[in-house]
Amino acid sequence: MVGFGEADLPEGLAREVAGLEDAAWPGAEPGHDPALAPRALLLLAPDGTVAASLALLFKEVRLAGRTYRAAGLSSVVTRPALRGRGYGARLVTAARAELAADRAVDLALFSCDRPLAPFYEAAGFAQLPGTVLLGDAPGDPEPLATDAPGFDKVVLAAFFTDDPGRDRAAFTGVRVPLHPGHADRLW
Repeated sequence: MVGFGEADLPEGLAREVAGLEDAAWPGAEPGHDPALAPRALLLLAPDGTVAASLALLFKEVRLAGRTYRAAGLSSVVTRPALRGRGYGARLVTAARAELAADRAVDLALFSCDRPLAPFYEAAGFAQLPGTVLLGDAPGDPEPLATDAPGFDKVVLAAFFTDDPGRDRAAFTGVRVPLHPGHADRLW
């Protein structure tokens, strides 16, 4: 696994990641909101090409009278020809381990399509029943929410605080304002 600040990603690797993301989410804008200090994590195949990639995004989240230092997983993708070989699982597991070792991170928090939840749970993340992430972009009449009609999302987390049970309870069954930008609103 290799990691880079998104702005420092070497050009060739950046092109590969952009191609993988465009194939997975056609028409989506490439890259992430710089306000979230994006970090690219890549797992390279034996031939040196990008087998899987993801972005870690960072920000403070205020909830239950406390400010948490949160990280989110975004744009998790595996090269289609290499799916089923464990590259994505290895990358997501390594990302969780990196976040757990980072003393500046209190929790990882993100959403995914419901059918993908077991994949993330196998890497050490747990669902937060009833939790909804909100992305409130300026000028939008309503926040984008993980429980919006037509979405089939679940929210997952891992807590790295001194009292993870207390903090898990604070994040369970609540609506969490996540990001007020136009990009990465729900990570």
